[in-house]
Amino acid sequence: MGGGLYSMESKEFDKTLDLKHVKPYGDTMNDGKTQLSFTLPVPAGNEAVEAAKQLLLKLGFENPLVVFYKELTPGFTFFNCYGSCVHTVDFTSIHVPKVESTTWSMEKTDEFIKNHIGRKIVVVGASTGTDAHTVGIDAIMNMKGYAGHYGIERYEMFEALNMGSQVPNEDFIAKAIEMKADALLVSQTVTQKDVHIKNLVELVEMLEAEGLRDKVLLICGGPRISYELAKELGYDAGFGMNTYADDVASFIAQEMANRLKK
Repeated sequence: MGGGLYSMESKEFDKTLDLKHVKPYGDTMNDGKTQLSFTLPVPAGNEAVEAAKQLLLKLGFENPLVVFYKELTPGFTFFNCYGSCVHTVDFTSIHVPKVESTTWSMEKTDEFIKNHIGRKIVVVGASTGTDAHTVGIDAIMNMKGYAGHYGIERYEMFEALNMGSQVPNEDFIAKAIEMKADALLVSQTVTQKDVHIKNLVELVEMLEAEGLRDKVLLICGGPRISYELAKELGYDAGFGMNTYADDVASFIAQEMANRLKK
């Protein structure tokens, strides 16, 4: 067997790790081993394999290897490849803007709302625009939640409405006004041609036109949403991969309490 982060005999961490010069880890520290896949608009064959290898070299990979390729349709070939990356990054210099709140259990969040807000928080959520995907908004809103994390509907101190998918922004805002919502949750999965950005910006602009933007917590989420992107688009927070209902519910409760203090 190859080496790794730990020696089977010494059980000590590999001392060759340098956080100022981090590169991909495959079998041994600093080997740069990377797996990647892509499609080229060329016919399958030896020439296509060579084109893939040359592309890997230009991307900064040594010893490129095509381990699998297949014609997707005439004129298009899919590749699975390996190579050793020569580039490094300084991990110690990285700072990523992120939600500044503490994730609590459902019980603790409910208790906090009772003690610091004194009423139920009204939340309306939807996959807006033409987005037909409900997995994300369901994971956050629905009572059963996802992966053992109960959705906001199960919380005692939240009144939650999940409007589902393909909800026009104007209908979303109308329902928020009707329910006197404290927070709006927008899920966006489809990102082709940046349609999610167009839709998210449109919602902010419509809320501003109605004089409602500063009266609600506006939160977006999805697999390609980051906190930094959300803030740039005018949202109070953004939740991306590996976040759950308890992350969102905790943030809403804490942010609302902070605003009440001001």
